[in-house]
Amino acid sequence: MGGGNAQKSKTAREKNLEKNKAPKGSQLDSNKKAMNIQCKVCMQTFICTTSEAKCREHAEAKHPKADFYQCFPHLKK
Repeated sequence: MGGGNAQKSKTAREKNLEKNKAPKGSQLDSNKKAMNIQCKVCMQTFICTTSEAKCREHAEAKHPKADFYQCFPHLKK
């Protein structure tokens, strides 16, 4: 005789629990890898989604005497 619905449900739950136990990597690791914009004056890093406005804000606040493109040469067009 086969198992009932309760037994099948229990087996399916255990199977899914084992499948979901696999380590998934940390979000912090992903964020560290995405920090690829860097101010060339102070070497501070910014996440890849940082806008040009935020870069300008950093340059004006932290390096008022330096040229914006000296801080972020990759934004030069």
